[in-house]
Amino acid sequence: MAPERQVYLLDPRRYTPEVIAVAFAKTSRSPETFRQIADELTDEKSAQFHEKWVVGYGHSSVAEHAVLHIAAENISRLAVECLESNRLASYTEKSTRYQKWDPENFYIPEELQGHKLLDEYLETCRLLFSTYAAAMEKVSALAEREEPGKEGESEALRQNRIRARSADVCRFLLPAAALANVGMTINARALEHAVTKMLSHPLAEVQALGNEIKAVAQGEVPTLVKYADADPAQKELEQVFATDSASDEFSSKNWCTLVRYDPDAEEMILAAEFYRSGNIPWAEAGQKVKALSGSEREKLLERIFEQHGRRNSLPREVEYARYTFELVLDQGAYFELKRHRMMTQTAQPLGTSLGFSIPRWISLAGIENEYRGAMQKAAQTFANIQADLPHVASYGVPNAFRRRVLLEFNLRSGMHMLNLRSAPNAHFSMRRAARRMMEEITKVQPGLGRYFSSECDESWRSIESAYFTEA
Repeated sequence: MAPERQVYLLDPRRYTPEVIAVAFAKTSRSPETFRQIADELTDEKSAQFHEKWVVGYGHSSVAEHAVLHIAAENISRLAVECLESNRLASYTEKSTRYQKWDPENFYIPEELQGHKLLDEYLETCRLLFSTYAAAMEKVSALAEREEPGKEGESEALRQNRIRARSADVCRFLLPAAALANVGMTINARALEHAVTKMLSHPLAEVQALGNEIKAVAQGEVPTLVKYADADPAQKELEQVFATDSASDEFSSKNWCTLVRYDPDAEEMILAAEFYRSGNIPWAEAGQKVKALSGSEREKLLERIFEQHGRRNSLPREVEYARYTFELVLDQGAYFELKRHRMMTQTAQPLGTSLGFSIPRWISLAGIENEYRGAMQKAAQTFANIQADLPHVASYGVPNAFRRRVLLEFNLRSGMHMLNLRSAPNAHFSMRRAARRMMEEITKVQPGLGRYFSSECDESWRSIESAYFTEA
């Protein structure tokens, strides 16, 4: 009689992550159960296994079975950006919507200690935080007048909504130096890459964070991350492509550009579905699509997309349609966009050359002059520090300043991201970007664009008009 099926957890309270990784790895050559393998292992034997197979022979996939949960507190949002640039991990961070920042909650870079511009940097950060606090008070008062209670809504829920609305507006003042907490779940293979990236970073804070994460991780996986080190090739590559020129070309017309798309996206998706289901060569699958009438093609696409929702993922074959965009976004919006890691993103350094956005409620609350003054002070401090310490200068740049980013995504992950970020509860800055990208895709491929969410009837133009004095 065949053995019965068994499904169980290897308890991380009983076995270390390195032991669990070895137990899973050994099943390829051992007939024993996972529990039997794990019970025979010691930390020393596990370390020897990893030294031989993971380090010596490069079987790095074994390290993916060792999973760590790492808490990083009081790191700058600039450091958070580097930490969260690692695709194969899960993160939860301090929210600008649901928490308020205290006046001294900002990072002071090690590179500025004893520097002639330290006082100017401190003065700028304190101005930004004091303006943020004043804005929260005045925007909240405006929201009290402008946000009536909804039917069936308690006063407590209304107050939460007002606080969230006010924070969404005032977050534009927070600098990249603002301190945040991040929880990260990551496997040891991805962590080794993340630590290498941090140790190769030009900022002292990020290097120190990389060393601290490495030290903490070695308490659980002493072998799997101990060889992570700075990679000089990363710095050399940046130097090879560095340019002294910085373009400040920006207008309301060119903030979103569909750089590239697949003209045959529909055919690729349909042919891939025929290929998966029909046991036929790719060429024959393509011929089957070409033989379809327009109405037949439309019905098949509808069958693919009609079940898509929160609980139903699109099939993998939708990934064969790809899109590349160049966006100019305020830093706050980019900070949300970067969370969508199942795509390729290339962001230019955070600076001030593209100017800043002004939320409409800042103007309506009567504090636009103070807001502009804080932005101008931040831009001047950035220019002064950049002359000596170009990477450090980004710490003092608020969320309001714009930034260029190139991103490429497939339609499957793109639909998830654009539908999520265009929903009524999404931040208005990201809603504007999501709606614009939806529109650009729909222009060139209306047959696919029709399947984007229509949860609300906003357009990117109506969002811009309603929520921005200057976008």
